[in-house]
Amino acid sequence: MSAAPTEPLDLTVHSLRDWPLPAPDAGGDKEARGQVLVVAGSREMPGAALLAARAALRAGAGKLSIAVPQCIAQGLALQMPEARVIALPETAEGGLAADGARALVAVARKASAVLVGPGMQDAAGTCAFVAAALPLFTQATVVLDALAMETVRAGHRFAQRVVLTPHAGEMAGLLDIAKEEIVAAPARHALAAARRWQAVVALKGATTCIAAPDGRAWQHACAVPGLGTSGSGDVLAGALAGLAAQGVPPAQAAAWAVAAHAQAGSRLARRHGTLGYLASEICDALPAALHRLSHRPVRDRGLPHSGMTPDQPSPSAGAPNVPTATPMAPGDEAPTGTPGTGEAPCRDCGGTGRTDGRTCATCQGTGTVNVGIGGA
Repeated sequence: MSAAPTEPLDLTVHSLRDWPLPAPDAGGDKEARGQVLVVAGSREMPGAALLAARAALRAGAGKLSIAVPQCIAQGLALQMPEARVIALPETAEGGLAADGARALVAVARKASAVLVGPGMQDAAGTCAFVAAALPLFTQATVVLDALAMETVRAGHRFAQRVVLTPHAGEMAGLLDIAKEEIVAAPARHALAAARRWQAVVALKGATTCIAAPDGRAWQHACAVPGLGTSGSGDVLAGALAGLAAQGVPPAQAAAWAVAAHAQAGSRLARRHGTLGYLASEICDALPAALHRLSHRPVRDRGLPHSGMTPDQPSPSAGAPNVPTATPMAPGDEAPTGTPGTGEAPCRDCGGTGRTDGRTCATCQGTGTVNVGIGGA
């Protein structure tokens, strides 16, 4: 008799900080933070490769290579001067030719993470390319997104570190079931797929469910409608690959990427409004989001708090927590203070800041307190 499905644990600020990312070596160089390879794009969607590649660097990866169809390689190289760009042959339908995988042998030896799929076209050609390329990446964490995930439709079970990033519609197609079934029980389907494919699955949605093949599962709830915009998924996949390149295990990289992506969207929503910010802006907000999640030992409105660690079951698991808007980012308009008192809302928790030691009276943390008009 099979074991009952694991109840997913809530990803909160506290649980993430109890599951920290590796601290960067102050004396280290770009090699120490890993090399990421992004295989993406097509004649009609070159921007997907650019967004994913930028996100990988914004998440902290040290070195970047991009492999794209030959028709967009030169333009992408000009747009992304930080990257090595590899031009690959195309199929007649606009996908990557399977024999082009041979051009990645040298870079594959150095890559610690590989992202395949954003913006690619020609499903059959993409599956053939993925099948030819995967054996090159046995030492790397491989993130499969968009059409590259189609390789599992034939019942593929992975024998290497792989993460898949479907939304509900894509998951329904991969499992040949109705989208409504996925939406009704996302955690159950994510867990079943993770075990079936022997891969980490990050099933995206307002509540994103992350499942590992060993039965562990997490969920992150974030009501940020503006994240549902063109290119947003490319940014998330790139951020995941960028974290994995630094040696972060696949499930942890997925958890942190999902949380940072949501945090970035929340902060942009506060600055610009509920809708209308761009995927490129989400990408550029990632470093501040990761910093806030990692380094602020105070209450954060961008994520719910349960006090649970990744290894503790949450009593409220399954009941989505809807986060409120996040505090202002550095550079946002200054909060209003009380003239002559030196008090202003704490940028971290919204409590009252004090000028005596600049300690927030509410959170008692070490976050920045913006001194109001007339303050010291």
